[in-house]
Amino acid sequence: MISTSAEHARLLRLATGASLAVACSLIIAKAIAWWLSGSVSLLAGLTDSLMDAAASFLNLLAVHYALKPADEDHRYGHGKAEALAGLAQALFISISAVLIGAHAIERLNNPQPLAAEGLGIAVILLSLVLTAALLLLQRHVVRETGSTAVHADALHYKSDLLLNGSILLALVLAGLGWNRVDALFGLGIAFYILWSAIGIGRQSIAVLMDQELPVEVTERMLELVVEVPGVLGVHDLRSRISGSHWHVQLHVEMPAELPLIQAHALCDAAEAAIHREFPRTEVLVHADPKERSQDATPPL
Repeated sequence: MISTSAEHARLLRLATGASLAVACSLIIAKAIAWWLSGSVSLLAGLTDSLMDAAASFLNLLAVHYALKPADEDHRYGHGKAEALAGLAQALFISISAVLIGAHAIERLNNPQPLAAEGLGIAVILLSLVLTAALLLLQRHVVRETGSTAVHADALHYKSDLLLNGSILLALVLAGLGWNRVDALFGLGIAFYILWSAIGIGRQSIAVLMDQELPVEVTERMLELVVEVPGVLGVHDLRSRISGSHWHVQLHVEMPAELPLIQAHALCDAAEAAIHREFPRTEVLVHADPKERSQDATPPL
């Protein structure tokens, strides 16, 4: 995990800038190859790259906004802008899937031989190399920052990797005289892209609806707090995600006779225990005297 917000911001800007640069480069290359070949699969790739560019530009804006510090109107920061960008990406990807599918069906009904297969293959090989390099960068950034927007973008480019591989195979088979294979691959790619869009949308909605952190993460947080000397118990841990930040609140049980200054120090220690292992977590601790937790009605 990174330790400074400046490095965090640098990685996010690097990932979103690289994504936009790759998408724009591939738009130019695929447009030329499609114009000369007439391949439905290449048109599928071109359409997807156009949507990539739109989504990547939206990501660039969303990450810039999400990195703004908390203010009087947004006490928890602006991190959910990343989830909104992910939701918009899902819409872009769905539109591209429909356009590709419609064109593939039309080409199935009216098959046509392809031209300039060699150029198309060269462009797809370039796409595979650039996409793979971008995915390596995005995987590093997601691991370091936990960014929702970059993770959604990475899911999209993973589908692109499969898409470009399928296009490469379709062009090779079409060059051997199997003209309908190009349209069939285009239709299959459309369904796969639509499925990816559904996954990205569900993940973004989960963040916007304040879904809890994974169970294994919250259980580990409880273990860390219980291990703090002086803590008698912990309960009512709640969590949510906002961009690359996690917000956690919990009740810590401690001896009722503790002076206020010692109780405050114990709360700080509990917060630090979580933050050491999960640096992007903002923790809010409520102190509970032990007697109160004993008298409380047990949960159903």
